Amino acid sequence: MLNVNNVTLQFGKRVLFEDVNIKFHGERCYGLIGANGAGKSTFLKILSDEISPNSGNVTLESGKRMSVLSQNHFAFDEETVLNTVIQGNQPLWDLMQEKDAIYMKPDFNEEDGLVAADLEVKFEEMDGWNAESDAANLLSGLGIGTDAHYTLMKDLEGSMKVRVLLAQALFGNPDILILDEPTNDLDLKTISWLEDFLIDFRNTVIVVSHDRHFLDTVCTHIADIDFKRIRLYTGNYSFWYESSQLALRQRQAQNKKAEDKRKELQEFISRFAANASKSKQATSRKKMLDKINVDEIQASSRMYPAIMFEQLREAGDQIIEVDGLTAYDEAGEILFKNLSFKLNRGDKVALLADDHRALTALYEILEGKRKADAGTFAFGQTISTAFLPNDNASYFDTDDNLMDWLRDYSPENKDEVFVRGFLGKMLFSGEEVFKSARVLSGGEKVRCMLSRMMLQQANLIFLDEPTSHLDLESIQALNNGMRDFKGTLVFSSHDHTINQTVANRIIEIYPHGVLDKLVEYDDFITDKKIAEQRTALAAK
Repeated sequence: MLNVNNVTLQFGKRVLFEDVNIKFHGERCYGLIGANGAGKSTFLKILSDEISPNSGNVTLESGKRMSVLSQNHFAFDEETVLNTVIQGNQPLWDLMQEKDAIYMKPDFNEEDGLVAADLEVKFEEMDGWNAESDAANLLSGLGIGTDAHYTLMKDLEGSMKVRVLLAQALFGNPDILILDEPTNDLDLKTISWLEDFLIDFRNTVIVVSHDRHFLDTVCTHIADIDFKRIRLYTGNYSFWYESSQLALRQRQAQNKKAEDKRKELQEFISRFAANASKSKQATSRKKMLDKINVDEIQASSRMYPAIMFEQLREAGDQIIEVDGLTAYDEAGEILFKNLSFKLNRGDKVALLADDHRALTALYEILEGKRKADAGTFAFGQTISTAFLPNDNASYFDTDDNLMDWLRDYSPENKDEVFVRGFLGKMLFSGEEVFKSARVLSGGEKVRCMLSRMMLQQANLIFLDEPTSHLDLESIQALNNGMRDFKGTLVFSSHDHTINQTVANRIIEIYPHGVLDKLVEYDDFITDKKIAEQRTALAAK
């Protein structure tokens, strides 16, 4: 349906893709993955004809319609929300404008009536009479109520604009749907709605996302940009990651017999196929996995940072006790009131709140950067802490290079080789260690902050949205580091996979209450009794 033929793209001497041949078709969802800078968004722009390759071409089957999630948040500022969504089906929108223009003619005549009649037939064939209700349903699913449907786009805040543009892309049942980071600015409930929508979507989807749970839930195939090529794999992101890691280990074990390698890969495929029964797409994905040839599995060239949190000393039984903490925002509105909880050694707590400002306020109080409006807290005598803030800008307001920046946070060993080692774990090598801390990208800053935390060797760690700005490789490494940490961990994250694989306790904070459960994340969000308690607290 969508064919990529011998596509090559380069900027100067840098080649992103070389002789790429790939076909996207059927009721499939392709997750496009690749390291930062590999060209994921650029490739989507080639597919949507926004930019042209140096050579080769992309062809869409005749009569098929492509829809793309717009990245221009200002293109529809003068349109209403509802009209913006309907414009996702441009042929239908053009027909509506043509039809309305004829009816508005002051000298409407018999010939106009015949033209209008033909247009009405086409309009009905395109299901035009249901356009407004279909658009409204999409908006509702994405959390935009009917009171906003006739609001101008320019009057919406940024996160709401993103949701409207997503509804626009989904509207009208396109044959090819291209989505670049569709879960950005969506809450967990809305992401779940989008997952269900895409699972039920009967056409072709191509998506880029840093949300591994989302990719695992919706994808039937992975398109991996690596070695300047794009290679297709059957299965979701987790299958690709685990199989590529297995292939890498096998490649490193040069003395392993070929037949042993093949047997190990085949056993891996069988295990993963069995686990597919837990997926929303279980039946179709299991059938696909059963057909995989072990020769399809190859090692990736990806570089993963080494994120390993070690404790200088093990904590005692007293970790932290919070008693009656209260915080208000600048306008005097309650963020939380009379918040109390006690942590146990080894707890890995996922903090949740509808208003993330409440979580940030709590972290700042515990770090000593903000004074509580009421209440107290106390750390145990053996406790050492490390914090990763959501906003780290103040840490990089310096002209120091990375070596000097990190050396300042090394409590004892200031040796260059020692500091370089920690930067190397975060993939800063060679002359990169001498670049100015001030000019780092968002992801580089987070990796530096993680290096700082690793140097601190704390036994109680706090992480406020740690995956912000990180690529999939860094997120995976962070997930592993959080899971393997032997100390006590408190974190807040929109990453479903981290919440599920790391947390053994969930604390959800409300303005007038708290819900504290010793359960895994998936149980917390699906258990009916817990759901009733959450609803009651939210209504206070």
